[in-house]
Amino acid sequence: MENTYKLKVAGLERELPICPLNDKLDIAAFVMFSDVELTMAVANQLLAKSPYFDVIVTAESKGIPLAYEMARESGKPYVVARKSVKLYMTDPIAVTVKSITTAAEQTLYLSQEKAELLRGKQVLIVDDVISTGESLLALEKLVNEAGGEITGKAAVLAEGDAADRKDIIFLEKLPLFFK
Repeated sequence: MENTYKLKVAGLERELPICPLNDKLDIAAFVMFSDVELTMAVANQLLAKSPYFDVIVTAESKGIPLAYEMARESGKPYVVARKSVKLYMTDPIAVTVKSITTAAEQTLYLSQEKAELLRGKQVLIVDDVISTGESLLALEKLVNEAGGEITGKAAVLAEGDAADRKDIIFLEKLPLFFK
């Protein structure tokens, strides 16, 4: 395939399309949606590398399949920080984030009911890719505000400089493509 990056992760290979982020930088698009084989394989490997936890937290939406599969395999619950307030959410807590793959600032929300699931619990934060760390920071703030204790931060891929971080668990590095 032309203009792709060959990713090898969890014993599998995938061709990722290279997409322009701006006039100086391209990124390889990693999307687990619809890829059950990959989601199961990476969830299993991340669980093996993760510290003890009571509950998993992820951000809507690309981390959801991973969080679900890790929760299913571990038998532990998972919580999704939503990108908008839903009618059923009571007294939500919120934090704002600027992600590399999203044009505008976003706000992540947790309802009081979901925040209660985190209070006093050991929490594993899970995402598909950690790049600038902004989404991760927002999730950390939400967990802290809810009264949870973060025991680990895990992602399938660490993109660019994130691969040099010592505070995250990841399976593979994902390069950035400078023009």
